[in-house]
Amino acid sequence: MDVETMIATFEAERERALVLARGAATPEELEAARVAVLGRRSPFAEAQRRLGALQPEDRRRAGKVANEAREAIVAALATRASELEAAAEEQLVAADRIDLTLPGRRPPIGSLHPLTIIEDEVVEAFVAMGFRVVEGPEVEDDWHNFEALNIPADHPARTMKDSLYVDVPGQPGLLLRTETSAAQIRTMESQGPPVYIVSPGRVFRRETPDATHLPVFHQVECLVVDEGITFADLKGTLEALVRSLFGPSRRVRLGPAYFPFVEPGAEVGVSCFRCDGAGCRVCGNGWIELLGAGMVHPQVLENCGYDSERLTGFAFGMGIERVAMLRWGIPDMRLLIEGDVRFLEQFGGAA
Repeated sequence: MDVETMIATFEAERERALVLARGAATPEELEAARVAVLGRRSPFAEAQRRLGALQPEDRRRAGKVANEAREAIVAALATRASELEAAAEEQLVAADRIDLTLPGRRPPIGSLHPLTIIEDEVVEAFVAMGFRVVEGPEVEDDWHNFEALNIPADHPARTMKDSLYVDVPGQPGLLLRTETSAAQIRTMESQGPPVYIVSPGRVFRRETPDATHLPVFHQVECLVVDEGITFADLKGTLEALVRSLFGPSRRVRLGPAYFPFVEPGAEVGVSCFRCDGAGCRVCGNGWIELLGAGMVHPQVLENCGYDSERLTGFAFGMGIERVAMLRWGIPDMRLLIEGDVRFLEQFGGAA
């Protein structure tokens, strides 16, 4: 290959490289163009390998043309590579661009927990009847949780099987309250009659969780103490409560029962809100056991400094979980504490 042919090859390959670089639409095509022009088997490389056979003067002249052609080819490839990289970034930005004219994604709307829904309804029913809401500490002492409620030291509820005691140095006898009745005692100790209160809150028992029991659950208790309070007042209040919870046609039934802090005591049933008393799988015989109630034991009044000869009262309490299970047909109480959104979103109480 003479020097003129060699120089013509370098210049032709430079022009071919410029055309291939401008026509490359992707990094892969650009790499293919580089290999075609500067690869080991390319005409440009073949011509370079023959430079050594030329005379010194011809070698210098052809080598200068080869270097200039290579620099032009490398520059053209680099320029096109930058252009392709910029185009790719623009496409990426365009794909991620936010269209401010589109409507936004609405976050999921939360709902109240079924226990909160029931508790709010119960409290609202009592507030509508003129009751005051009170709360008490969850860690109680022996007096407020047991003794003042006419539960002596040998009562079964005092055993470790039922109660969860708290080990606090220098303060013996502390426990997690087993019922919200302790708030009633604290209220009567802090004020004189009349008393019309409702006390919601968490309570704690030494229980193994199953379909109908939890170690931590919720209660709402009611206390009325005034002059001339009778069993008829208790029944009327219960009727107003169950009708606000289960419908205006509900009836209540009271049967004898024993609770150490009331005398007489009663087990309260409500007419079934599913079969209306005909009998179904929920009630069995037309009635659903709902809560315990009774007239406040005179000893409890005396323990709080009230005159049991002049004052009478009634009290009752119920578990929020039980009401929720009855209201919505929940088969397992543990569903209420598992936090499964698929379960909770069924109840639809607006948050």
